[in-house]
Amino acid sequence: MTEMKEAEKSVRKKRVRHLKRLIILLLITSILIPIILCVVLLAKVSVLELRLGEATELVYELQAQLEVSYQQTERAMEAWKDAEKRRQTEAQEGQDTEDKEAQDADADAKTAEASDVRRVYLTFDDGPGSYTDDILDILAEYDVKATFFVTGRTDEAAREALQRIVEEGHTLGMHSYSHKYSQIYASVEAFAEDLTKLQEYLYEVTGVRSRYYRFPGGSSNTVSSLDMQEFIRYLSEQEITYFDWNISSGDATSNYISSNTIAANCTDNLERHDNAIILMHDAAGKKTTVEALPVILDTILAMENTVILPVTDETEPVQHIKIVYEGTEE
Repeated sequence: MTEMKEAEKSVRKKRVRHLKRLIILLLITSILIPIILCVVLLAKVSVLELRLGEATELVYELQAQLEVSYQQTERAMEAWKDAEKRRQTEAQEGQDTEDKEAQDADADAKTAEASDVRRVYLTFDDGPGSYTDDILDILAEYDVKATFFVTGRTDEAAREALQRIVEEGHTLGMHSYSHKYSQIYASVEAFAEDLTKLQEYLYEVTGVRSRYYRFPGGSSNTVSSLDMQEFIRYLSEQEITYFDWNISSGDATSNYISSNTIAANCTDNLERHDNAIILMHDAAGKKTTVEALPVILDTILAMENTVILPVTDETEPVQHIKIVYEGTEE
């Protein structure tokens, strides 16, 4: 019995010790786990704080860069505005200068028209043609304005030439749309239809409504079966002035004519005229006219009291046939 009791006591003691150990372990575990968790959390908080600091610094850097970019953009905008203002000012000054030059040129032309100087008008018929640009180049080189009596050519090159004639300050005149004598002079109605068609076409292409006309073959042509007075009166009713010529270059012929002959034809008799209108052509096949033009210009510009002008409203027209109104004698 005693031994059994001793054995039971020993077992109980062991259980108690085991229970104590378990309790101590639980106590230690319950203490360690929070500590470990706190350490882990503190570590994570530290990492987060570090990352937050880095993110904050990055934000500050981005804000600084954004501020710099904003300032650069503002400076660029200010520079652009200043440049645009300068460009507009320069453009306006350039336009004012061009307007002033145009006004001065117009005033000079009017003064020349009204003075006693010899007035020479270079006129070119039948274009725009393959040599129109060459003629315009030469006129630009000499700073001389001329008059182009054009037909109704509608190809792109012709349209560009028409625009250039106007843009460079030359006078745009009409020389019929079709240049077909049998159609143009068939009747006043046919003549009017052809003229209106050309006038509207030129206005569409250049914005200029021409008021100057040259009859195909001139007002003294012998082709028209109708009296030219009928066509002349029609033009007068439309307030359109027609121009013939008193000096011919001779280049209207289909036969070859040298540049020397053309130049001589244009200049030999100039001194006989105070108001000289020279007939030339810029259609295809007029290469020698182009070659003669610099010689013609040099000769005229070297003459005393002589100016070269484009046709304007102040120009005194040369007319082979004067208008005769009904009830008056020619």
